[in-house]
Order: sequence, then C-alpha cells, then structure tokens
Amino acid sequence: MTADAVTLAQPFRRPQPRLGWAGTFLALMQRDTRVLQREFIPFLLRTLMQPFMFVFVFAYLLPKIGEGSSSFGDILVPGLIGSSIFLQGIQAVALPLVQEFSQTKEIEDRVMAPLPVAGVAVEKIVFAFLQALLSAAVVFPLVYIIPLSRPHLHIDLVVFLTVLPLAAIVSASLGLLIGTVVGPRQIPLVFSLIVIPVVFLGAVYYPWAKLESLRWLQVLVLINPLVYVSEGLRGALTPQYGHMHYFAVYIGLATGAAVCTYLGIRRFVSRVLS
Repeated sequence: MTADAVTLAQPFRRPQPRLGWAGTFLALMQRDTRVLQREFIPFLLRTLMQPFMFVFVFAYLLPKIGEGSSSFGDILVPGLIGSSIFLQGIQAVALPLVQEFSQTKEIEDRVMAPLPVAGVAVEKIVFAFLQALLSAAVVFPLVYIIPLSRPHLHIDLVVFLTVLPLAAIVSASLGLLIGTVVGPRQIPLVFSLIVIPVVFLGAVYYPWAKLESLRWLQVLVLINPLVYVSEGLRGALTPQYGHMHYFAVYIGLATGAAVCTYLGIRRFVSRVLS
C-alpha cells in the first residue's frame, strides 16, 4: 500500500482508545467532581442542616433554657457524624442514579465508556464514598463548636480512622443498591419508610446499650448498619459513655459493606444489561 493510500485510509480507521480502565475511571471521577463543584452550596446545605438543627436545639437551646442536659452534646457528636456519613453516602448515589436510569438516561453514556459495567458501578461507590468522608469533615467542627458545653472527646485515632471509611463504604454501596431498585416516584417513599426509621433507630441519639430494657428492639436494630457506625464512632470519640464491642462493630460494618456492595453492583449490572 502506498503512502497516499495509507493517508486516505486513516480517517476510516477505528480510533484506538488511549485510556485504559484506570484512565476511564479517573475521567468519570473528574466528571462527577466538576458536577459537585457546581453544586457545592446545595451539598453543604443538605449536609449541615439536619445535624445543625439537632445539635443547636438539643445541645445548645434546651440546656440554655434549663430544659436539657449539657452532656447530651457528648452523645450527639458521634451519632450525628455517623448519620451525616450515612445519609450523604446514600443520597450521593441513589438520587442521581434514579434520574440517570429514568429521566436523563445519562447512564447510557456512562456505560459506553471503555470500562466494564461493574467498573461504572464501582466508580459511583467510590465517588459517594469520598462525599461521605467530606460530609464528616464538614459536620465534625459544627457539632463540636455549637453545644453550650464543649463535648468531652477522648479520641482514639486508630478506631476513628478505620470506622470512618467502613461507614462511608456501607452508605455508598447501600445508596447504589437503593438507586438500582427503586423508581423516581418511589424515592420519597423510600426515605419515609426506610431511611428515616434507620436514622432514628440507628443509635444516633442514644447509646445502643441503653436499649437493654427493650431487649427485643435492641436485638432487632442489629440489622441496621447505622448502629455499628454510631457505636464505632462513639467508641472512637466518647468511650466514657459506653459502646458496642469493637469486634461486633467491625464485623457488622464489614458484613454490611460486603453485602451491600455485592448486591448493589449485581443489581446495577442487571439493570443496565436488561
């Protein structure tokens, strides 16, 4: 073949992908990061509003007017950090994913990238994982500064730095599972019937051990992954108030992460290929 023929044939050749799986994965992460940058103020508002109101009312306002305990802030700090991680991880995946599947159809563009379909699901988990950790960094100073009496923290860095990522993975993978199971009309129902009870029964506003007088409920809430998040952070930040044994915390978090990740990715792949 002559040089001229080669030159003429070049526009008709199939372009070779320049990005490997890792490059494509990072490109998707950059795309989601740009979207988050544009929506950073709404991200802050939905992350801060719930913990701000709870800590302001129960740890500042009520003690200020003599109707509450000043030590309640110590109990709220780990629980509110845990619930913020949990809610943000779920919302960061579930809400956009429902829209991508049903309204914008953006998911079709994503799965056309040179990356396995399961890899697209993993990218969503990783990005939500990072948002969940970011929410913890934002909420921590808020719940520490606002209480009328400064919380008495005894920080165990090893526990804190191991529970945080496990909690973020659990919430992100659970968000992926929810986003692939429910439709857009069902999202409000899911948050009313599942997410809100999970938060209020997740040992956020009280230690799990305090449910001992309601033994049936104490056992029942063990299916709630937020219980292990709250108790793990309680052990890392305020161990003086008691907490679940670390072995149970790590087993619960690891099991929740493994089960939700497996089911979420499997459901995502099935939904895309169906």
